[in-house]
Amino acid sequence: MNDYKRPLSFGVSLDPSAGAWSQTRRLAQTAEDLGLDYLAVQDHPYQSSHLDAWTLISHLSAYTDRISFLTDVADMQLRPPVMLAKAAMSLSTITDGRIQLGVGGGGIPDAIASMGGPARRGQDMVAFAQESIALMRTALAGGVVRLHSPYYSIDGYRAGPATPKPVSLWLGAQKPRMLATAGRLADGWISPLNIYVPPVEVPSRQQIIDEAAIEAGRNPKDLRRIYNVIGVIGDQGEGPGLVGDVQKWVDTLTEWVVELGFDTFIFWPATDPDHQLTLFANEVVPAVRERVDAIRSGR
Repeated sequence: MNDYKRPLSFGVSLDPSAGAWSQTRRLAQTAEDLGLDYLAVQDHPYQSSHLDAWTLISHLSAYTDRISFLTDVADMQLRPPVMLAKAAMSLSTITDGRIQLGVGGGGIPDAIASMGGPARRGQDMVAFAQESIALMRTALAGGVVRLHSPYYSIDGYRAGPATPKPVSLWLGAQKPRMLATAGRLADGWISPLNIYVPPVEVPSRQQIIDEAAIEAGRNPKDLRRIYNVIGVIGDQGEGPGLVGDVQKWVDTLTEWVVELGFDTFIFWPATDPDHQLTLFANEVVPAVRERVDAIRSGR
């Protein structure tokens, strides 16, 4: 058992493709109407067909009232961290606290370079990410940001505006040094898709995060754990990721809570997103909540 007993939350990943825009807006409104917690938007600005993540989130926030937004994940090599924090704080203020920041060190260096980014790799990328997260934490807390290093020269920026709710900072990671960074510095870990970090590999990654958190004097139970889950709900034959009927999804996500330690699931429908979203929100989510609550309470 590795259940951190954190409250559960559920969301859906939105397609940022320009050609899918009308469907994306409809799905955002449907997800809110069905009671989901998060709308997640991936950040691959070097994809010519993709809308800019922040522009998309900003626009969709005007079409929704309750649901929160998550960058899944924002590329720190293309988005200066202090400015990224400023953008998140600004949008949080406008939306009454409906913004969370998922960030990553930048996983596709050549694509980053194609947009003029530095394309950092290996230890250089990790060191850059660590400094960037520390800067963002200071900025998101409304402090004075000051740092001179090989990566940054910041001379006392006074961060703001004050947000109605804290903006969480979650780190996307899958390799040991970045996982340890999540444990030491971030508010949570965002795992890549279940086809890239399969369930069997999760416990070793959670252990790295926990050990780094403890070493830094933090309680591992304070960190949120987010799993991006691609798949198909229903007996529809082959498909990527988790494929099966509603009961299989309920059983599997429940297991991933109480055995693997996840508390948040972002659903990436592999087909027919309108129908899949409805099944997920109406049948899978409430059943998982009920099952996990029963297990945690010993019923």
